[in-house]
Amino acid sequence: MIDETTQQLINKGEMLPLMEEFYTIQGEGFHSGKAAYFIRIGGCDVGCHWCDVKESWNADLHPPTKTNNIVSNVIKYAKTVVVTGGEPSMWNLDYITNSLLKNNIKTHIETSGAYKLTGKWDWICLSPKKTKLPLDAIYPKANELKIIVVNKNDFKFAEEQALKVAENCELFLQPEWSKREEMIPLIVNYVMENPQWKISLQTHKYLNIP
Repeated sequence: MIDETTQQLINKGEMLPLMEEFYTIQGEGFHSGKAAYFIRIGGCDVGCHWCDVKESWNADLHPPTKTNNIVSNVIKYAKTVVVTGGEPSMWNLDYITNSLLKNNIKTHIETSGAYKLTGKWDWICLSPKKTKLPLDAIYPKANELKIIVVNKNDFKFAEEQALKVAENCELFLQPEWSKREEMIPLIVNYVMENPQWKISLQTHKYLNIP
């Protein structure tokens, strides 16, 4: 059980249930290939069956960590942060983004959009999931729409989601890792026929880095 004082700090965003943090290369989407410090926050109820970090789902398994300590670690390594999860928008992210921006750190987030988004962001990657759809408010804010393609039906879902984002939002289709050999040829054909879309690959997995 979390004591009341700790819970108040979590509510204010001064502590977060940190699962892991590491400096690496962004492997996916628009910023693929760029160095970034990843902050993975525990807690998610979106429940994607193909999720490759299911250990992030239960926030209780990840001890509340002082946000100032996380920010101090970032400053040692990087100029760009990617906040991910789990589902990071379940938490108050105002404090961490304010602290990062004061230190001239670029703030990126990867979110399903299922919860109200807090914080100030230089880049918002929206990755909608059918199991828990995004809130309407996030669509116009998204800089990048990333759809995970598990089967042919996901192309229809991708187009439905693309209608809701801003005109200048970057559109990406990404094969689910375990289905990549089956899905990549379909995605290649789809993007050639629909060039408003781009292909995202999990290049960090090919590079064998976190």
